[in-house]
Order: sequence, then structure tokens, then C-alpha cells
Amino acid sequence: AAAGRGGGGGGRLVLGAAFALGGGAGLCLAARQRLREHSAAELPAGSLQLTLYQYKTCPFCSKVRAFLDYHGLPYEIVEVNPIMRKEIKFSSYRKVPILLANAGSPLQLNDSSVIISAIKTYLISRRNSLEEIVSFYPPVKTVTEQGKEVFEYENKYWLMLDEKETKRVYPVKEVRVEEMKWRKWADDWLVHLISPNVYRTPKEALASFDYIVREGKFGTLEGLFAKYVGAVAMFFVSKRLKKRHHLRDDVREDLYEAVNEWVKAVGKNRLFMGGNQPNLADLAVYGVLRVMEGLEAFDDMMVHTRIQPWYQRMEAVIQKTGV
Repeated sequence: AAAGRGGGGGGRLVLGAAFALGGGAGLCLAARQRLREHSAAELPAGSLQLTLYQYKTCPFCSKVRAFLDYHGLPYEIVEVNPIMRKEIKFSSYRKVPILLANAGSPLQLNDSSVIISAIKTYLISRRNSLEEIVSFYPPVKTVTEQGKEVFEYENKYWLMLDEKETKRVYPVKEVRVEEMKWRKWADDWLVHLISPNVYRTPKEALASFDYIVREGKFGTLEGLFAKYVGAVAMFFVSKRLKKRHHLRDDVREDLYEAVNEWVKAVGKNRLFMGGNQPNLADLAVYGVLRVMEGLEAFDDMMVHTRIQPWYQRMEAVIQKTGV
């Protein structure tokens, strides 16, 4: 969390770059704060004006983009420099994704799952303003085992709907329970498999940082430093992450097992967990996995698991409905 706050320029450069793809360390949790100073004129035109501040390769940001694209919601993207983060200097919350939303009054939404739940609730139910809906997701302060204060949202997987709306979206209770379970699984387990797999070997770590620098917003010297020094650093960090999350010596096996578990949960009789169309769990899992596209871990996953048919259906439906 201290990355980008002065001192240890080399260290924060590595950390900032690592966070861009290393969201599996669980670093995108913090309190919602209402936007007070950021001008609504900076948001795109439309009835629901949205601007997403992101790292393109962050799995949490990718989840939000998958959701917005699937629902055909236009939005502007501001790619944040992961070292200095000047693009989000207006915010005391210094992580991404941040979504600025204007549906009558400007708001700042943090935490990918809160963003998705709040916007989905707003799309389904226009009884409440977006500002009121966001207030249903208050942050709760907790302290980690390391003594660090973080903010979590106990109800972030809930859509705040009335009984009639709930029946329409979730005809039976089990549908809602299943969606919430797998959205949480994507955040609590699947995302933690990304970093250990994309930084698994020195070669893969270098390829991952080449991808981060290519897709992210870096200066020339920042990019060179991040690519080579960051790759070495994150190769060793990935070993600590493997131990922290109790992964096997070959972390690919955990990745394969996880995605096959997901495919099994979807089943043979549904195109998606949501049936004929993706639900929020489908979008979350797809958003997390696609940050590995173009990397060795992604190719191995496609070859050694049963994920490919579902993944290709997700690609097709988002391209069809997305902006």
C-alpha cells in the first residue's frame, strides 16, 4: 500500500508494476468514498456516465470491464500509472479499480464486487438513486493478521432488490445462492492463483512483465526497470504467495483444478452458470482468467482443462453485446 508514496523509488516501481497483474495478492479492498471535488464534466455523456480508472492487466479491473461490456454500458477508461498514480490523485483511495459514476450526482465507487453489485442493482431497479444504492454497501474496518487495517464489505455480493425484482432475476433461491457463492470464490480463491502462475518461472515472469509494460502506462525508463527488475522480484514473491495460499509445488495443478471445478459447477446442460446468458459469476470468472491471455499459463490452462468451450462462449457473447 505504500507504493508510490515516496522513498524507495526502485521498490515502489517494482511493486506498482507487480500490482498491475498481481491482483491475486488481494490488494484491491478499501472504503467507498463519495466524490466531492472531481467534476462531473470530466465524465462521458449519457444517462449513466461512467469513467473507469484501472490497470488493464489487473484481474479486479478486468472483472469490472467484463461486466460493463456485457451490459453494453459506455464508459471511459483512464489507464493509471501504477508507480506514481497521478491519475487518481483526486482520491484518498489509492487502489484500482475506481469507478466514477454520474446518474444525477457524481459518486466514486471502489472495490470491484461493490461496483458490479451497485451498478447491476441500479440497472434492474430505478426505485432508488445510485447514491442511495451505494449507501447499502458500507465499508467495515477489519485488521489483518499482520496488523494492517483494511476495509471490507460484508454484503458486496448482494443485489439490493425488492421481492418482486428478486423473483424476476432469481426465480428460485438456489440461483441467487449459487451466483453469490461463485462470485466470492472468484475473489477469494481464483484470483490468488494468477500471480503464482504467471510468475512461476523466470521466463514466465519476464514475459508477464513485458505484457504489463506493453499494456500499461509506463515511461520508457520506468518500463525498462519494471520489466527486468520486477520480473526477478516477482519470481521470488510468487514463491511466497504459493506458500501463503498453500499451493502445490506445481501451481499449474491448482489452476487446472480450480477451473475444472468451475466447469463442473456450470455443468453440461447449461451454456453458462446463468443459463442461456452469463450471470455475475460467469462475468467474474471470465474477467479474472482473461488477464492471463497471451501468457504461457493461459495457453497451458486451455490445453489441460475443460475451460475452453465455456471461455469461447463468454468471448462471443461479450463481443456481441459489448460496446
